[in-house]
Amino acid sequence: MAPIHLLELPRPKKFFQKMSLRTGAEIITFLQAINKVSGLYGLLALLTGAAIDGWQLSMYLYSTVLLFATIYLYKHIRLQSPFETVLLAHLYALDSVVNALYTAFFGVLWFITLANNPEDLKTSAAPGMAENAGFTSPKYNVSHVDVVAEPAGGIAAGQNAIAVGQGTSNVSAGLGDVVFQSGSIMSIFFIASIWALRVYFVFVMLAFARQCLRQHITANSSSAAWYNSTNASPDLAENPFEEGKQDGQGLRGKVGRVMLSGAPSYWLGADEDDTWMKGVGGKFRKNTQLEAPIGLGERERRRRSGTGPPAPPKDLGAKPTTALEMR
Repeated sequence: MAPIHLLELPRPKKFFQKMSLRTGAEIITFLQAINKVSGLYGLLALLTGAAIDGWQLSMYLYSTVLLFATIYLYKHIRLQSPFETVLLAHLYALDSVVNALYTAFFGVLWFITLANNPEDLKTSAAPGMAENAGFTSPKYNVSHVDVVAEPAGGIAAGQNAIAVGQGTSNVSAGLGDVVFQSGSIMSIFFIASIWALRVYFVFVMLAFARQCLRQHITANSSSAAWYNSTNASPDLAENPFEEGKQDGQGLRGKVGRVMLSGAPSYWLGADEDDTWMKGVGGKFRKNTQLEAPIGLGERERRRRSGTGPPAPPKDLGAKPTTALEMR
């Protein structure tokens, strides 16, 4: 079993070690909005009569909906609203997973289309792709063309020419041959590099949302109050979206609790140096029963058992009598 720290999510402090997490979140969200504009162009392509299959239409609709959600949540980055920033981070992480699935799906269909027999378009795995990329599905698949000419009869002088195509020995390329072409390898490497950067962006968005959430808890915590819960983990801070709290009411509170329930230690757990725990005035779910000092406990025990030191005399604090006063 791997150590626990290897399974924890990375927690970057800076964006590319140079900029703040807030600046990084703004840049990432702006790039996200530009990326999702393609959904609108895809829907507008329907007006021009473009051939779009069901999978492409679903991608365009999904991108359009996420575009409006991203634009709405973008302003909350500067406001550092806890609920909206956490929601934006979760939407970005979810969108990364969905985009990865779509990319893998369309990539596999593309390679299958290249490897299919171009003479049999009916059995193509992606007929829409085969039609749009006409160079992959030529009408005649030949290795070279021979021109055969013969004299033309009648009054007009000239010749009739007929092009005769010579068949190729390899009509259909294998899937492995298509994938391991130089162009395909470069495309796969480029896509993998982009997705590695996207994974880093996910960690930045989560770290920024985590920072906003903790600042909200710090600003609304009371140093004199402890969170009492018998069912909660002893090393977590208060959940601001719990029932009965101001941020935990209605649908907003339900969504907030669901978002934090996936990784409560990441969102509400203490840092390695426990700086945040000190900042919130110790408002963590830890055992609040402090051990009594040894000296005080021993003195109280002896007093109750009657074995303590003798009581001081009553006139110990009286003013001493001088000889002049006695006269």
